[in-house]
Amino acid sequence: MAKTALVVGASGIVGSATAALLVEQGWAVQGLARRPVAQPGVEPVVADLQDAAATASALGDVRPDAVFLTTWLRQDSEAENIRVNAAMVRNLLDGLAKPDTPRHVALVTGLKHYLGPFEAYGKGALPQTPFREEQGRLDIENFYYAQEDEVFAAAARDGFTWSVHRPHTVIGKAVGNAMNMGTTLAVYASLCRETGRPFTFPGSAAQWSGLTDMTDARQLAHHLLWATETEAAQDEAFNVVNGDVFRWQWMWGRIAAWFGLEAAPFDGVIRPLEQQMADDAPLWRALAEREGLAEPDLARLASPWHSDADLGRPIEVVTDMSKSRRMGFTRYQPTDDAFFALFEQLRADRLIP
Repeated sequence: MAKTALVVGASGIVGSATAALLVEQGWAVQGLARRPVAQPGVEPVVADLQDAAATASALGDVRPDAVFLTTWLRQDSEAENIRVNAAMVRNLLDGLAKPDTPRHVALVTGLKHYLGPFEAYGKGALPQTPFREEQGRLDIENFYYAQEDEVFAAAARDGFTWSVHRPHTVIGKAVGNAMNMGTTLAVYASLCRETGRPFTFPGSAAQWSGLTDMTDARQLAHHLLWATETEAAQDEAFNVVNGDVFRWQWMWGRIAAWFGLEAAPFDGVIRPLEQQMADDAPLWRALAEREGLAEPDLARLASPWHSDADLGRPIEVVTDMSKSRRMGFTRYQPTDDAFFALFEQLRADRLIP
């Protein structure tokens, strides 16, 4: 019989890529979301993880061999991020029937494990880069740590294995996603081309000149599946990135060229996308109507606040993947190709002109 998977957050960037890979690999896949979208081969499960009773009811007949936790909800403070997102993980794992067969739970978090939560992002005493898994937790409250602790507690109680996956900024397609740099840059470039505005790098000199890396959602999906099926990877935390490094002073020109633009010279001044795009919602709606685009609501496509956080960091950020490599995960994804594949998909799906 086919292995069964529950992908939590199946409509998001990571969840949709993970569900697609599992279907391709012959798994029977159920995709949980508050508002599921149609996905080939994925059986939808409707649940709001903030509601423990409703979650348990929705999961009554769900018996997965593997659970992939790829969702979170942004709140106004880190204290609320912790309260809400820890409860969501707890409600999910409490709502699943106690496993009578081996089960694996894979949790996706990210580099805020090393860089700190939104309220203290990239500030204070940070570990040296490249970030390595043995560097551990910062001495500050963080909703990623709270999510991990819920998984660890449930694993000790119910006897399943786990893995934690820490991607850098994720490149992939989803509409209505809270953290979506690839689509945000595609929308920004489309607006620059439409208006003749300069395609201006919004971030810091440290990001413009320093080394960085990113994570394609498809790369992350393969990493999740690898850890689920690899005994040595059980009960371990991993970084996961594409495998290359780049500087934005090179990548910015590559992205500009894809859209037929010239990259504006960088003068060292931070010009956040949140400010540059603050008045663009009516312009995008008009562009979408003229071009017959599928999503006229700019807020459902672009997340400037998140892109600004990553592109405005005052430190170089690169991620070590030696732990995964030593255990046998050798997949590689050039980051410029990841951007270009996303842009092509967005255009094919009529999300950008």
